Amino acid sequence: MRDFLSRTRSRLRRAVFGATGESDDTVVTDGGTAASEGGGVVDRLNDRFGEDFTESAPFWLPPFLLVGLFVYGAIAWNFVISLTDYEGFVGPDYSDLDFEMYVRAINDSAVIDATVNTFLLVVAFTAVALGVGMVLAILIDRNIRFENTFRTIYLLPMSLSFVVTAQFWLWMYNYNNGVVNIALGAFGIGPINWIGNSSLVLWAVVFALVWQFSGYTMVVYLAGLRAIPTEHYEAARVDGASTLKMYWRVIIPQLKGSTISAAIVLMVFALKAFDFLYSLVSGYRPPNGADILATKMVREAYSTNNWAYASAIAIILFLMALSIIGPYLYYEYKQGNL
Repeated sequence: MRDFLSRTRSRLRRAVFGATGESDDTVVTDGGTAASEGGGVVDRLNDRFGEDFTESAPFWLPPFLLVGLFVYGAIAWNFVISLTDYEGFVGPDYSDLDFEMYVRAINDSAVIDATVNTFLLVVAFTAVALGVGMVLAILIDRNIRFENTFRTIYLLPMSLSFVVTAQFWLWMYNYNNGVVNIALGAFGIGPINWIGNSSLVLWAVVFALVWQFSGYTMVVYLAGLRAIPTEHYEAARVDGASTLKMYWRVIIPQLKGSTISAAIVLMVFALKAFDFLYSLVSGYRPPNGADILATKMVREAYSTNNWAYASAIAIILFLMALSIIGPYLYYEYKQGNL
């Protein structure tokens, strides 16, 4: 491996300094080398990005180029398509680019409703899942019996796909014989049409997603709790703090990193809830009141063949995701973790 890296570095130096064999080093009479003034390109790259930057290029450069082409290149191409009037099966006209599709989206009440539903889904799902996960983590962290069993039970729904979760809760919400309505009927409530009621369906979706992902947040918070030194608990008890005040003022503030990490993952999953809604109704059109940008985008693309309009909605959805991930990456960069 060392010989391979040496040969690779030699090739890079020849590519940079030419075939004459000249380099940025000056040979001295005692057999050593003396770096010329200013250094070479390779050395400057290594100084800027790390001493193994050029030597490790054969390992990171190919995947870097592939990701750049097939991920970010696809995003850029999608943005260009959104500037055309591409629809149907006639190719796009790249000679006349404008922001007409974005203006149409801003004035489209269906897109506005889908954006509002997407925002509500992201905020409600993330907040509730974080709260439930934190409570579960605190309870399990108190050395209860059968801790591993409970942890497995709470985490199990996370292993299910959106499709399985949607079918499971479709049965749970069944109007006639669903478990939810049967349980409510024992208290004289219902039956309730959870899926058909436009004012309830979005919250029914939020509840189902919280059920699936609260186990994930529990594991994240549990790892954070186990990383807190026991001296912090003992110091709070010596100061006379009650259990509630100890967690509220001492322990929970130290879970900031866990909260941010879990929240980012949950928000991204909420933006990708198309699979769940599609499986819920077996179609591109979710129940009234549950249409989000992802379902609106796919419906415009594959039901009406409005490719440019669907691309514009996709860019809006991408910007929403970027507004979530961007600040997190900046925060991690400022903390020195990137």
